[in-house]
Amino acid sequence: MEKAESSNPKLKIAIIHPDLGIGGAERLIVDAACELVSHGHDVRVFTAHHDKNRCFEETVSGLFPVTVYGDFLPRHVFYRFHAICAYIRCIFVALCVVFLWSSFDVVLVDQVSVVIPLLRIKQSTKVVFYCHFPDLLLAKHTTMLRKLYRKPIDMIEEVTTGMADLILVNSNFTANTFATTFSSLNRKGIKPSVLYPAVSLGQFDRSCSYKLNFLSINRFERKKNLQLAIEAFALFRSFGGADVSDATLTIAGGYDKRLKENVEYLEELKWLAQTEGVSDQVSFITSCSTAERNELLSNCLCVLYTPKDEHFGIVPLEAMASRKPVIACNSGGPVETVRDGETGFLCDPSPMQFANAMLKLAKDAGLATKMGEEACKHVTNTFSTTIFGKQLNNYVLNVYHHRIE
Repeated sequence: MEKAESSNPKLKIAIIHPDLGIGGAERLIVDAACELVSHGHDVRVFTAHHDKNRCFEETVSGLFPVTVYGDFLPRHVFYRFHAICAYIRCIFVALCVVFLWSSFDVVLVDQVSVVIPLLRIKQSTKVVFYCHFPDLLLAKHTTMLRKLYRKPIDMIEEVTTGMADLILVNSNFTANTFATTFSSLNRKGIKPSVLYPAVSLGQFDRSCSYKLNFLSINRFERKKNLQLAIEAFALFRSFGGADVSDATLTIAGGYDKRLKENVEYLEELKWLAQTEGVSDQVSFITSCSTAERNELLSNCLCVLYTPKDEHFGIVPLEAMASRKPVIACNSGGPVETVRDGETGFLCDPSPMQFANAMLKLAKDAGLATKMGEEACKHVTNTFSTTIFGKQLNNYVLNVYHHRIE
């Protein structure tokens, strides 16, 4: 990609995101909006849902306006047809943007590509699509009915994704997956560019302690594999000795009582902790604020990141920015963000491997501190919001000037 011109215009930029709650995708969108504003652009975020009591603080601070359209539309029909409902909600948002607002110079579309053809109605608008991961790989195709249901949705996803002026992905892992999944786009030479998510380092600039508390931060969804943290912690405690007797585990993360899976999975995890005999040492915190999350990071020994084949994962960056080592699965995005043996440990997704890594940190008082310092340097040099903002701004300016290669 060529470098942006020195005379950078102030652009009108719209960002469309399906549900502006709390999660890694939402964190990226908020960071994108903040950084584009800092580069002098006029930014407005559009979404189908924004709960001011369950969101990132920046979305209510007034730094950029957030406009909600279509929150009255259903998210599901009797807990089914989530994908179609998501499409309908996002299409409604896009139609409102197209017909109720004057043209935007650039529209950044997040997650749901079906809106891209609608945005192309205004030919002067350039469309950037951020693909966190192909949705067709996240959806279930377990039965014939599901396969029939998903077939047109998957086709629409591939076709509409290819209609963007620029496609961005969050890691090389996702870029490779994109190429193999959307083979027709790959044959046409449509390849995504990598824009790593980032963390704001200033919020973690505080003194920290290394208490014998293991911390897991993730949404309460089964794909996040949170049971691995509980099973590894139980195994860790079974090793015995003074190094483990006072240890605790905190599982915190995004929780939405509207989502059936969130409610069910939390109860499953509580039952697992009881079954493993560690319920008194495991605490659950749902939808903690940014300040509460930072406090948890400041006082833990390390962070356990349990998803397998996660396409990126913002939590390891937040942990390392807090000077805390990360124990993560040796697949997906963490392979690109965590330096094994230097800023944490990359393990097979097994309780034994995680427990052994936990024991290393518990037994060596200085190891967590040493790894934490290296982790903070690593994030500062590679994954800061400043670097993210410069890269995103260049992508936006270049697509606006028709100079994407």
